[in-house]
Amino acid sequence: MTTCAARGKGRGRRLEATGTYLLTLRGDALEATGPSGQTRTLSAGRFLEIFGSALFLPPEPTGRLTDLGPLFG
Repeated sequence: MTTCAARGKGRGRRLEATGTYLLTLRGDALEATGPSGQTRTLSAGRFLEIFGSALFLPPEPTGRLTDLGPLFG
Protein backbone atom coordinates (compact mmCIF):
# COMPACT_ATOMS: atom_id res chain seq x y z
CA MET A 1 0.00 0.00 0.00
CA THR A 2 1.17 3.49 -0.72
CA THR A 3 0.58 6.16 1.91
CA CYS A 4 -0.11 9.72 0.82
CA ALA A 5 -0.37 13.20 2.23
CA ALA A 6 -2.69 15.90 0.90
CA ARG A 7 -0.82 18.99 -0.27
CA GLY A 8 -2.31 22.36 -1.17
CA LYS A 9 -5.82 23.77 -0.89
CA GLY A 10 -8.91 23.92 -3.06
CA ARG A 11 -8.43 23.00 -6.73
CA GLY A 12 -4.67 22.91 -6.25
CA ARG A 13 -4.95 20.13 -3.68
CA ARG A 14 -3.18 16.91 -4.67
CA LEU A 15 -2.05 13.66 -3.10
CA GLU A 16 1.68 13.11 -2.78
CA ALA A 17 3.08 9.62 -2.11
CA THR A 18 5.01 9.44 1.17
CA GLY A 19 5.97 5.76 1.27
CA THR A 20 5.12 2.26 0.08
CA TYR A 21 4.43 -0.49 2.60
CA LEU A 22 4.00 -4.25 2.24
CA LEU A 23 1.29 -5.35 4.69
CA THR A 24 0.88 -9.03 5.67
CA LEU A 25 -1.73 -10.25 8.14
CA ARG A 26 -0.44 -12.92 10.54
CA GLY A 27 -3.14 -14.09 12.96
CA ASP A 28 -4.06 -11.11 15.17
CA ALA A 29 -0.99 -9.11 14.20
CA LEU A 30 0.00 -7.28 11.07
CA GLU A 31 3.51 -7.25 9.60
CA ALA A 32 4.38 -3.97 7.94
CA THR A 33 7.53 -3.67 5.83
CA GLY A 34 8.37 -0.04 5.16
CA PRO A 35 10.35 1.78 2.50
CA SER A 36 13.60 1.01 4.36
CA GLY A 37 12.94 -2.74 4.13
CA GLN A 38 12.58 -3.15 7.89
CA THR A 39 9.62 -5.31 8.99
CA ARG A 40 7.69 -4.64 12.18
CA THR A 41 4.90 -6.67 13.75
CA LEU A 42 2.04 -4.40 14.80
CA SER A 43 -1.06 -4.97 16.91
CA ALA A 44 -4.32 -3.46 15.65
CA GLY A 45 -3.95 -0.58 18.12
CA ARG A 46 -0.37 0.19 17.10
CA PHE A 47 -1.32 0.04 13.40
CA LEU A 48 -4.02 2.66 14.03
CA GLU A 49 -1.55 4.85 15.96
CA ILE A 50 0.85 4.84 13.01
CA PHE A 51 -1.47 4.71 9.99
CA GLY A 52 -4.81 5.92 11.42
CA SER A 53 -4.61 9.37 9.82
CA ALA A 54 -2.88 8.23 6.62
CA LEU A 55 -4.45 8.38 3.18
CA PHE A 56 -3.88 5.31 0.99
CA LEU A 57 -3.78 4.82 -2.74
CA PRO A 58 -5.71 1.73 -3.96
CA PRO A 59 -3.77 -1.49 -3.19
CA GLU A 60 -1.75 -3.13 -5.93
CA PRO A 61 -1.06 -6.88 -5.95
CA THR A 62 2.62 -7.73 -5.65
CA GLY A 63 2.38 -11.17 -7.23
CA ARG A 64 4.32 -12.58 -4.27
CA LEU A 65 2.89 -15.54 -2.39
CA THR A 66 4.06 -14.99 1.16
CA ASP A 67 1.79 -16.99 3.43
CA LEU A 68 1.56 -20.52 2.03
CA GLY A 69 3.76 -22.14 4.69
CA PRO A 70 0.88 -23.36 6.91
CA LEU A 71 -0.72 -25.08 3.90
CA PHE A 72 2.34 -27.23 3.21
CA GLY A 73 3.87 -27.50 6.70
